[in-house]
Amino acid sequence: MKVTEVTEIPEAPPEVQETSGAPEAPEAPEAPEAPEAPAVPEVPEPQALPRVRRRGRTTLLIATAAVLGVVAGTCVGYLIQADREPTELPSLSQPSIPQAKGKGPEPLSAAQDRRVRTDGDLRKLLVERPSGTRDITSTEGVDGWLGLDAYAEGYDEPATAYSTLIDQEFRRVAVTAWRTGSTQSVVIRLVQYRQEESLAARERVADEQYGEAEYDTDSWSVPGTGDGMAYVRKQPENKAGYLPMYTAEAHAWRGDIAMQIFVSDTRPVAKAKIMDLAERQMERL
Repeated sequence: MKVTEVTEIPEAPPEVQETSGAPEAPEAPEAPEAPEAPAVPEVPEPQALPRVRRRGRTTLLIATAAVLGVVAGTCVGYLIQADREPTELPSLSQPSIPQAKGKGPEPLSAAQDRRVRTDGDLRKLLVERPSGTRDITSTEGVDGWLGLDAYAEGYDEPATAYSTLIDQEFRRVAVTAWRTGSTQSVVIRLVQYRQEESLAARERVADEQYGEAEYDTDSWSVPGTGDGMAYVRKQPENKAGYLPMYTAEAHAWRGDIAMQIFVSDTRPVAKAKIMDLAERQMERL
């Protein structure tokens, strides 16, 4: 009989002998570490918004209550008034007042009431004509009065002057004039305005003074008049067929009257002459 040889099986390594069952699978290689994620910046926590007080409903309630209060008060007032007895009206007939007896106060004299003088005969307020002089008042007006037309004719532009005088509430002009010798003449005018809306007398004097400023003159203030002025022109007026004529003027106002004085002569007019006339005339106003 043939015997088959059995080949020896080598012993397993110690590691395999210790383990029972199937051999262990080889260990899987370790996975590479994942890269670290970038740091995310911290976001600050949102702050709480301030609370907004809703006032619409409260305001409406207050307004409604106020209206209701006014309405209620009005109704109560009407009810109270309706319950009262009507108040009797006073009698239309008044008791007679006894009239005072005796004489009333005496009216003020012309010395006390300036309006008495200026509302009267204005010609009486003109200075008296000096003795030895010749009266030439008739060449300036009629019976001592100068009408609006004739007064306006004395200006360079009569039509404009006429319209201006009407706007300034022109009233009347009293005039006197005289001549000394054969060369010197004096004209004095008192121009009165109604002055219901403006101080026309002062405005007229201011216009005349403004006109004199255009000439080469010597000038002085008239005492006691505030803004009254006297002027003496240094150069004569030359007109063909006439002798050269020197002139002087004075303009002042008081109340509703504007004073105008004109002196002319073939020789220069002295300051004393025009100042004396101006002062004496203003004393009478």
